[in-house]
Amino acid sequence: MADVLKTEKNIRYELSGVDCPTCAIGIEQALHGKDGLETAVVDFAGGAIRFNPVYEETVISVLKDVEPNARIKASSAAEVLPDADTSTINRIFSFIPLRLLSSLVLFALGLTALSLELGTPWPEWILFAASYALAGYPVVFGAVRNILKGRIIDELFLMTVATIGAFAIGELPEAAAVMLFYAVGEALQDRAVSRSRDAIRGTMALRVSTARLVSDNEVREVSPESVGIGSIIEILPGDSVPLDGMVTEGESWVDTSALTGESVPRRVSPGDTLSAGFINEDGRIRLQTTKEYGDSAIAKVKKLLDEASSRKSKTEMVLSRFAAIYTPVVVGLAALLIFILPLFFDWTFSDSIYSAMILLVISCPCALVVSVPLAYFAGIGRASRDKTLLRGSDILDGLSRVKTFVFDKTGTLTEGDFRLQSIVPAGDWDSESLLQTAAEVLSLSNHPIARSVRDAWGGITESDAVDSFKEIKGKGVMAEAGGRRILAGSSTLLLQEGISSPNPEEPGSIVHLAVGGKYAGYLLLSDSIKQDSAEAISELKAMGTRHLVMLTGDRKDRGEQVARSLGIDEVKSELLPEGKMAALEDIITRSPEDEGVAFIGDGLNDAPVILRADIGMAMGGSGTDLAIESADVVFMDDNPIRIPRLMNLARFTRRIVIGNIVFALVIKLGFMVLGVFAGLPMWVAVIGDVGVSILAVLNSLRILYGYKSNIVIKKTI
Repeated sequence: MADVLKTEKNIRYELSGVDCPTCAIGIEQALHGKDGLETAVVDFAGGAIRFNPVYEETVISVLKDVEPNARIKASSAAEVLPDADTSTINRIFSFIPLRLLSSLVLFALGLTALSLELGTPWPEWILFAASYALAGYPVVFGAVRNILKGRIIDELFLMTVATIGAFAIGELPEAAAVMLFYAVGEALQDRAVSRSRDAIRGTMALRVSTARLVSDNEVREVSPESVGIGSIIEILPGDSVPLDGMVTEGESWVDTSALTGESVPRRVSPGDTLSAGFINEDGRIRLQTTKEYGDSAIAKVKKLLDEASSRKSKTEMVLSRFAAIYTPVVVGLAALLIFILPLFFDWTFSDSIYSAMILLVISCPCALVVSVPLAYFAGIGRASRDKTLLRGSDILDGLSRVKTFVFDKTGTLTEGDFRLQSIVPAGDWDSESLLQTAAEVLSLSNHPIARSVRDAWGGITESDAVDSFKEIKGKGVMAEAGGRRILAGSSTLLLQEGISSPNPEEPGSIVHLAVGGKYAGYLLLSDSIKQDSAEAISELKAMGTRHLVMLTGDRKDRGEQVARSLGIDEVKSELLPEGKMAALEDIITRSPEDEGVAFIGDGLNDAPVILRADIGMAMGGSGTDLAIESADVVFMDDNPIRIPRLMNLARFTRRIVIGNIVFALVIKLGFMVLGVFAGLPMWVAVIGDVGVSILAVLNSLRILYGYKSNIVIKKTI
């Protein structure tokens, strides 16, 4: 496993002990200053950190310097996300209530002593100081530690200076109250963030912990990563399938919804293939593994989910830079107020210090640096619940710019499952021999049409009889069999060999055959349109999509027929793989610079086009590995209706993010003005600041619990 990790650029580690969002920003900035860690990402919302494991010791050293309580642990390769939050706030939560309750009792006793007018201030001073120490020692200790390490202006520094300043001007109850309310608010906020993480992880959970390996008639539980290809594993009722493989023994019903979205269980028996992540429902089955764990379906899903939080949105990056300059600016402004207010207003020096302290208290940017990443994290989690995987929060931002959608036809808008409609032999050929020859020459191809031809033949294909085989992308195949040269594919393929072919009027996909330099006939196949394709196109138009384009290598008449029936604006047909790239480049050139272009495909030939688009999308159920790995978005059930549903979710997430930013800034500005010019008590400012953070976090959770798409799925494919 260690050798595997070393080959990866960045991998995901669980991060615990970091309960302050500005601390997470500080850790990331410190890591970026080290060689080899320029691309390290700290995900506070997800409780994770990603970096090249070669530099693990350097990361540990940085963490010890920046945040001594921080701990990292490599994520289990058999779990998409950890089961529970292990942050410091959770480890000590059982003792925090006692500490804060004791602080509250001492504060109440201090108020009582103050009201009794005992004639000496010492009892109330001692009680308020003890209350302050219990509630605020982590804050003051952290501020001092950071100052000693050269990191002065942060949230802990602000709270420490503000409360010590209140002590200095004789506002002991105020200082103790501010620290107590701040500590309570932080505990509530951290608890809310922790619960939010767990809730979001629950939507993304896809676990396979062990595999039951059958060896020498014995069954033992092992890690899925240790199982090689060709091994026999046993799956009991209720267990997850740990690796991809073929059933060799037993029959059962399996739930495939975790990966495919198919709600109806599927009956499997010997000879059927299963993917890791499926759930065995009732019977004991055994299967022979066909892939290692790292190449399995669940591993690909895991990789997508693990990477999701490492690609930050532009909004998150702007906020990180904003937080870095916002706090020092406010500190400078507070220092100016101390001297300016007495000069221009009838204020005492103590009054100006008090107002400056309020400004420091309200200046903490927590509401922004917590709620915004959490909103994006919730958006990714909500999408995964809808069988849609995103590579990062930047995709949610990017989708809001998309006004042009470019679709591949086969497998995206159509089923990709061709049906033989007719056989038209030429010369001395008959239908049966023509179909058999086509099936045999296409026996070595994985193209959907080739598979359909073989299925239509239904008999045993003599692939061993094919002496040589060459597949030409977008055109067909050339083969030598039985001393004869055989061509099977498009009219273009035959024409370049000097063989003419008819141009049938019937709509559909044509496979022409030529044997020994002579035309032998053609097969006509058709591909049906997916049930939800028309509604998907209609919904995209309704939400303001400017341009819809379909690209296909199919014949012009078939391409135009599909585009017409779906209401697509433009269609480009008879395209070779390189033609698709040229067509997309042309579409991007014609699109306004401030608008994005998305491409949706599923085939091997679509991978370069998916990479080139502003937002690349792939159908994950039927798509090739390369297409899926190239995509920013993967639809696990191949249903095109997921596209407008994702667009709605992205827009809703964007509204939540903007709402949180505006809400936090307006409330903070209001409290600043009231605190400086209206004599607002400092403890009220603290409650307002913490309240804004908690409300912003709860608002972010609306994405997970309050959002419901108005686009109904008619059929899960």
